[in-house]
Amino acid sequence: MKGVCEELARLGVATVYEASGRRGLVDAPLVQVVPGSRAAGPARTVLCGQDDNLMVHAAMERVRPGEVLVITMPEPAPVALVGELLAVQAKARGAAGVLVDASVRDLEELRELGLPVWARWVRVRGATKTEVGKLDAPVEVGGATISPGDVVVLDADGAAVVEAGRAEEVLEAARAREEREARLRRRLEAGELSYDLHGLREVVEGGS
Repeated sequence: MKGVCEELARLGVATVYEASGRRGLVDAPLVQVVPGSRAAGPARTVLCGQDDNLMVHAAMERVRPGEVLVITMPEPAPVALVGELLAVQAKARGAAGVLVDASVRDLEELRELGLPVWARWVRVRGATKTEVGKLDAPVEVGGATISPGDVVVLDADGAAVVEAGRAEEVLEAARAREEREARLRRRLEAGELSYDLHGLREVVEGGS
């Protein structure tokens, strides 16, 4: 699975999303905390209480190398569920990345740490630590259901999720798409038009 995840990360969110049949899009505005970062790995899911990060602390002992920590709460809100010290723990445990459907803080420290992190917001408002939530249960982020073990792919474009059982199938389709796009790019660089290569001229002019 490690090799599959590394290749999905290289191919990127847009290619993986299209290759998966446009399934699994995390349709949410995400801040890429560490510019240029990308990640992919099996999801380790955390459902926090509202505005509370107790379960993020509890999840740290379960994180395994290569996993993407997916942190949610019932309703997304600009409350910081992760800061520098939790990110330090995630990195020490070998996490491939962190997706926070809420806020993070300590932006400069997170960037210096270098662990790939994505979040809806960067805000300082702190979380409580009193509400017991759930670990390793299905969660929803940006309209996408993420179950434990599903592969989460993250880059500058945002995030997409691939069901665990489809990871190799989607990887094969994504590689094929990459090859097709490379051939198309060469033709576009030579001066041809996507308007013609995709048959779009017929759509526009054929109906006129």
